[in-house]
Amino acid sequence: MKILIINGPNLNLLGKREEGIYGSVSFDDYFAILQSKFSADNIEYYQSNHEGDIIDMLHKAGFGDADGIVLNAGAYTHTSIAISDAIRAIKAPVIEVHISNVSAREEYRHKSYIAPSCIGTITGFGLDSYRLAIEALKAR
Repeated sequence: MKILIINGPNLNLLGKREEGIYGSVSFDDYFAILQSKFSADNIEYYQSNHEGDIIDMLHKAGFGDADGIVLNAGAYTHTSIAISDAIRAIKAPVIEVHISNVSAREEYRHKSYIAPSCIGTITGFGLDSYRLAIEALKAR
């Protein structure tokens, strides 16, 4: 199975940024663990701080390049109707993930514009949210 993980803005700073919320492990280090755990699958990773680049990657992966997409849109979760529309437009299933429990954080983080476009949401399990999303895609 080919799965693409897409991370949005500031997630390139994992391991350095707000460790009390996001932990001390970089995504590159965690990604190596995922690749090892799911060695029979083709798992790729893309990160961008730019909304249009995320949309372009959703389009590319969503029409045949990927069997499923794990998306942590970061702050764009709470602002981007354009990313929501891109998810609705593609064929590949998308699971929204968040490292922290966004419902237990600031009020503005409680609304996800992308959740209604996704097949599901996994939030609050730290980096393990990505593993759970991959397992959910594989179980479909």
